[in-house]
Amino acid sequence: MKLSIFLGKIIQKIARLRGGGSALPGLFMERFNPKFLARTLESLPYGVVVISGTNGKTTTTKMVVELLESQNLRVFTNKTGSNFVRGVAAAALESVNLRGILPADIAVLELDEAHAVHFVEQIHPRYSLLLNVMRDQLDRFGEIDFTAGLLQKIGENTRNLVFLNGGDNLLSRKDFSKGFVKVVKFGASEKLAEFFPNDEEIHGDNSSDLRSKHPQDIDYLLEDFSKTSAQIIHQETRKNFNLQISGIHNILNLTAAYGLVREILKSEKIKILEEDLEETISEIKPAFGRGEIIKIGEKEVEIMLVKNPAGFRSNLKSADLTNAQIMIAINDNYADGRDMSWLWDVEFSKMLDGSVAKISGIRAYDMALRLFHDEIPFENTDINTDIRSAVEEFLSQDGDKKKIFATYTAMLEIRKEISKLTEVEKIL
Repeated sequence: MKLSIFLGKIIQKIARLRGGGSALPGLFMERFNPKFLARTLESLPYGVVVISGTNGKTTTTKMVVELLESQNLRVFTNKTGSNFVRGVAAAALESVNLRGILPADIAVLELDEAHAVHFVEQIHPRYSLLLNVMRDQLDRFGEIDFTAGLLQKIGENTRNLVFLNGGDNLLSRKDFSKGFVKVVKFGASEKLAEFFPNDEEIHGDNSSDLRSKHPQDIDYLLEDFSKTSAQIIHQETRKNFNLQISGIHNILNLTAAYGLVREILKSEKIKILEEDLEETISEIKPAFGRGEIIKIGEKEVEIMLVKNPAGFRSNLKSADLTNAQIMIAINDNYADGRDMSWLWDVEFSKMLDGSVAKISGIRAYDMALRLFHDEIPFENTDINTDIRSAVEEFLSQDGDKKKIFATYTAMLEIRKEISKLTEVEKIL
């Protein structure tokens, strides 16, 4: 045990010096100490929390961690956003001492849907949060019923409580959770339903039975929101929260995080410090690239991750694009998903509120063709497949209000370029 941890830490340092991430040290621990992760996490007094689903994993995990820390708990998490099992192993390797002891009370782990299944077969989480199921990364997951099946296995392997999205038409089905120990639900009120179309509605089926998908048995209900506040109802008590985050999906994620943390504290018989919880909520900021705002002199750049039609539509719907300069960057690397056909399921008319100033990424021309068919104006000179120079050109243009929509690997490249101009939170 000690030898593998010692060697793993050396590999991790070398990988960092060479600019690498978590893949190599995580792979080393998987191969040479396959029980390392299970042994490390089993010692935590309040166990493991797994967060999974198509959209919002990184943002919600960050919120849950901050809210638990506000209750004086020591929290271990895979904060780099590496949500494969080996990414979690690498994060644990970095935090343990040579005896394999993790200085934490509870682990909160963001896990990719498919990798989460492998994880829960080794380590049964005490709690899990299932966010949503959308058509995403078609080359990996195929149809959404398959993705729902993956999340169902997480729930079946959860020992204490499954916290799930009662507004998701797949997760809220009775047969989905029949094998779960305990279920608590979060969701949005019916008046907010237009912001959360399910996959059938996105693809044209607006029948009334789909619109009435919001059940009455929601335990933590996001009743309403504004640019700086949210109202959440729990057990007939309405609470108003001041916010720094924006975007309706981020606020629904906050509803999930708030409810999950309360349920964990109640289940573990830990006194809830209400004022600390509310103060922390008012200070939470978006995770990197998920509505993150970066200042460059007088310019304000907001970066929004897009990876499927539902997420892109929601970002467009909730963003203020009036008089904004817009950049779109689309890559099709493995982490983005190789199939970009989903771009045709996004309606881009909202972009008429702003000005599309740059189109970039490996699939820049596919994106440009899609915008052309929605009659969104741009010039041929606005297309530049090289993200590095595209960012430079975009930032040099007039206008202090800039919005960037980018797929995952494109977002990382963009942040890297911006970090050369101003301070940007490091994520690796």
